[in-house]
Amino acid sequence: MEDHRSEFPLEKMCKALGVSRSGYYTWRSRKPSERVRRKVRLLKRITYHFNDSQQRYGAPKIAHLLRQEGETVTERTVGLYMQELGFRACVSRTFKVQTTDSNHDLPIAPNLLNQQFHVEKPNKVWVADITYIPCREGRLYLASVLDLCTREIVGWRLSDRMNTDLVLGALKDAHLAKRPKKGLIHHSDRGSQYASEDYRKQLKTYRMITSMSRKGNCYDNACMESFHSILKKELIYCKRFRTKQQAYDEIYRYIEFFYNRKRIHGALGYLSPIRFAARFNKRKAS
Repeated sequence: MEDHRSEFPLEKMCKALGVSRSGYYTWRSRKPSERVRRKVRLLKRITYHFNDSQQRYGAPKIAHLLRQEGETVTERTVGLYMQELGFRACVSRTFKVQTTDSNHDLPIAPNLLNQQFHVEKPNKVWVADITYIPCREGRLYLASVLDLCTREIVGWRLSDRMNTDLVLGALKDAHLAKRPKKGLIHHSDRGSQYASEDYRKQLKTYRMITSMSRKGNCYDNACMESFHSILKKELIYCKRFRTKQQAYDEIYRYIEFFYNRKRIHGALGYLSPIRFAARFNKRKAS
């Protein structure tokens, strides 16, 4: 009746629906409590942020975004409301393909990073690794280079071969994008691709300092492992890539448009890598 008052007389609607005018006015005068209105408002905003993150954010991130909007809300409350709405963030699966070939006689660099993951400025320490990407058309491998200060993926390549060309391509893209100064520490595992002569020559050309993890110790490259885990949880395990082109397109959109530019990161004060990096550019300008 409320929605059609401009179209039909109130008396006719009351008669047709079998209700009294006084009953209608009594219903109209009732206002929901502040508690109910607040819950409705929170449910709407939770729905917005969940869908805006492409159903990737859980209660902690959504609670932070709500607090930025001026709401006083706990992660537990957001979690309960998400359950009520039937929302569930991406969940990790136990699945791992070995991508490190450390059984070789190539030179091994010392572990200069030594799990010191806090870096004060961008382009001082980069970490690199390879991960497996399942695809129905054939297996793929992703090589990534991450800036340890900003957590930005500064270079990446996707290929059906896990060779030196793959990691060299990611490194060259990163260098072209950022043009770091002499002395940047490049940290990776002991894989044959990173220990190869071509890769070592390229690092020397870029005047970078080589650092490598200890054998079999994934914690020495934890930040890079963390990114690949996030990628798989939020994209790879939620999709089934039919073709290699589809895999490339989806990974491109995830890294360049979502992860680097939009995805908030707890270690960065709930900023995206690009927004966090912009702070350093402002300091230079001032």
